[in-house]
Amino acid sequence: MPTIRDVVVVGAGPNGLTAAVELARRGFSVELFEAAEKVGGGARTDELTLPGFRHDPCSAVHPTGVGSPAFRSMPLAEHGLTWLDPELPLAHPFPDGTAAVLARSVGETASSLGPRDAGAYRRLVAPFIGRWDELAADFLALGSAFDGRFPQHPLLLARFGLSGLLPAALLNLRFRAEKAKALFAGLAGHVIAPLENPASAGPALVFALAAHTFGWPVPRGGSQAISDALAGYLRALGGTLHTGTEVRRLDELPPARAYVFDTSPTALARIAGLGSAYEHFRYGASVFKLDYALSGPVPWRSEEARRAGTVHVGPVARDIDVALRDAVGGRAPERPFLITAQPSLVDPTRAPEGRHTFWAYGHVPNGWEGDLTEAVERQLERFAPGFRDLVLARATAGPPQLAERNPNYVGGDIACGSAAGLQLLLRPKLSRVPYSTAHPAVFLCSSATPPGPGVHGMSGHNAARAVWRRLRRTE
Repeated sequence: MPTIRDVVVVGAGPNGLTAAVELARRGFSVELFEAAEKVGGGARTDELTLPGFRHDPCSAVHPTGVGSPAFRSMPLAEHGLTWLDPELPLAHPFPDGTAAVLARSVGETASSLGPRDAGAYRRLVAPFIGRWDELAADFLALGSAFDGRFPQHPLLLARFGLSGLLPAALLNLRFRAEKAKALFAGLAGHVIAPLENPASAGPALVFALAAHTFGWPVPRGGSQAISDALAGYLRALGGTLHTGTEVRRLDELPPARAYVFDTSPTALARIAGLGSAYEHFRYGASVFKLDYALSGPVPWRSEEARRAGTVHVGPVARDIDVALRDAVGGRAPERPFLITAQPSLVDPTRAPEGRHTFWAYGHVPNGWEGDLTEAVERQLERFAPGFRDLVLARATAGPPQLAERNPNYVGGDIACGSAAGLQLLLRPKLSRVPYSTAHPAVFLCSSATPPGPGVHGMSGHNAARAVWRRLRRTE
């Protein structure tokens, strides 16, 4: 008679790995299956352009990763994870060479916004400075409230909600000048939804608070280091991990008391035979991403941008909103809002000596098959004249290529689900237990569940809580 495992996990992205670790460290037997040849999902590192240039195909900068309650409770440094901090977490340059910045210091950030908005910014973040642990423990674990873990700091969370539940466009009304509005719009733009979207201010405020607490760091060696550290810890706990093993049906897996899927809801329904369980789940806009091997650092006009790990290219809030609306509405933007990262500024392992890696992406419609390279590089040249002269090689990936790299990115949706409307809050559907399914032994732990996208492992952490509560009840 075959041995029955406690838990089988499908998918070795950060959430699947986190769920596996959380269950293994509580004494459950865990076996994990990953279709790709190495772990990581959206947190991987590959040589996409030239030998010696190490690129992150998806996530690269991790403001919520370094501050994740899940990751901070694990000895990931013992398994090779080292965080590196750029001098500035984020710069938002303007065509005249000036920039708004998101710095570790609230004062430096406020000063960059100008005298008209410095005070407004200070007042916005002041209630939460020095209270990241309390806020993150509640905000990032909201999806586990069903299991009796209600907010530990309800007044703080409620105060955060007064701003965070607003559309970013509405919260931006407290600012008077363009620099502050643009900086906050750029932060909200990571959500991939129009600035009028409900609760879009919440992630933007979390990103700002993370910068003031931890910075926006990159992992030494690339995002693969996060996934490898989680996998190493899982093995140290006695968990078993299989790569290169695609799962098509539930009955292909070993017998187990619970199955946890770090997949899209669509894939889960197909594999577990759940039919139309997620037929109303919507996938969102995608991105067109370029990874560059450069002969030197990006020649930004802005001195602040030359020191920042992440650079937003908008430039103004109105332009950012138009670009997001175009992508969500099914049109490729003529002037895309760019999120760019330059990890080799602080990590010499990313490129040969004197060379640099750089990536940029703009938002495009789900499934779009066009080429945004020219529009992206035209934007970059506006803010970094001579950029094209430094390009040694580029690797491009639009929605079809992103979906091929990672099946969770349906139509190239790197957020594993649209954030438009209320789906940012109600993921994957309205449910008392968002991680459970119609099958009592099957659970979902991907970014399609709360708290949503990002390499923080909290969807996996929260799903693991649901799993171990069920397993305890059935013992």
